[in-house]
Amino acid sequence: MDRMKRKSEEIIKNFSGLSSWEDRYKKIIQLGKEAPLLENKYKTEKWLVKGCQSQVWLYAYRDEEGKVVFRADSDALITKGLVSLLLSYYSSLWPKEILSHPVPSFFEELDLKNHLTPTRVGGLFSMIRQIQYYAQVFSLLSEKQ
Repeated sequence: MDRMKRKSEEIIKNFSGLSSWEDRYKKIIQLGKEAPLLENKYKTEKWLVKGCQSQVWLYAYRDEEGKVVFRADSDALITKGLVSLLLSYYSSLWPKEILSHPVPSFFEELDLKNHLTPTRVGGLFSMIRQIQYYAQVFSLLSEKQ
């Protein structure tokens, strides 16, 4: 089983015992509360994700192996929880792995699109586009080295 599928199944498993959407929202908010803080030096216009209703800062770098690591923060807890879900899925992967999964497979299973407001769904896809953009840049940089 590939790593993306395992990550997706782990996220789904974390939500499987929650029968109501109210409980799922609480879980997402809890993820936001538990997420590591992003250093203030990354909370600038340069790292701001365009297209989100809330402010979301997304910073990416490559670790010593060349995998992409993401750090993020938001001024809204539910958004911070959603970006935490994305980071648990996309972080610490090779750029090509990230690019091969433009939409996380857990979206369908958790039915996020139908239970979030249209502006939150739009923001979520803006975050994914930014993650894909970083992966594309790191992939191109790898090819040039």
